[in-house]
Amino acid sequence: MSEELSALQNIGTWELVPLPPGRSLVSYRWIYKVKIRSNGNIERYKACLVARGFSQEYGIDYEETFAPVTKMTSVHTLLAIASIRNWPLFQLDVKNAFLHVDLQEDIFMQSPPGLPHTSGQVCRLRRALYGLKQAPRAWFEKFGNAIRSAGFTQSETDHAMFVHISSAGCTILLLYVDDMIITRDDRAHIEHTKRHLKHHFSMKDLEPLRYFLGLEITRNSRGILLSQQKYTADILSRATLSDSRTAVTPIESN
Repeated sequence: MSEELSALQNIGTWELVPLPPGRSLVSYRWIYKVKIRSNGNIERYKACLVARGFSQEYGIDYEETFAPVTKMTSVHTLLAIASIRNWPLFQLDVKNAFLHVDLQEDIFMQSPPGLPHTSGQVCRLRRALYGLKQAPRAWFEKFGNAIRSAGFTQSETDHAMFVHISSAGCTILLLYVDDMIITRDDRAHIEHTKRHLKHHFSMKDLEPLRYFLGLEITRNSRGILLSQQKYTADILSRATLSDSRTAVTPIESN
């Protein structure tokens, strides 16, 4: 928790100010997550400070909230194209994506414990903290501007798909919140796009695509194999059915 607070302070997520008269406070909450790899092993533990967006007031703290994400149909189609044409598939992740966005609205949040402050001071948010209603939309707009500046065009059928076409080939990028897939026949342009995005955001290059939206992706000389073993195991675990006996069919005989 202390590391999370220090990281948020270092990037200027807020400034401490007295609460202006007549303004309401947005509350906060700590979220604890366990990051799991596709093989089921624990990767790391994480504490995340989020704003409780339900306490925001429409017309004062936020207005538009919708942000598109890529469609599963687009993901399946892209995987099929990459398999047929033998294109490489890469996955990128934006670290603390929402915190790259500067807020346009004045939003005041309660000061969390552990944050040095004087009595009466609250956090005036300068960055789009997770949990704010407008955060996803603001992040998508910022990412869209950055990727379009690299020559990409936004698809009209899937607004979270961006395409770059040139005489050298075609690059396709799919975005789902802060995770993205990128593919092309020319790897040099993929690396160019990665450098462009790293110039604008703090990125994590996950290299070859292996796990995306519950899909486990395995590639070999014959093509691409898709599996949802971990996703299915998670559903069974949440339903407390992990220890149940298996059957060829779940339907009763006769």
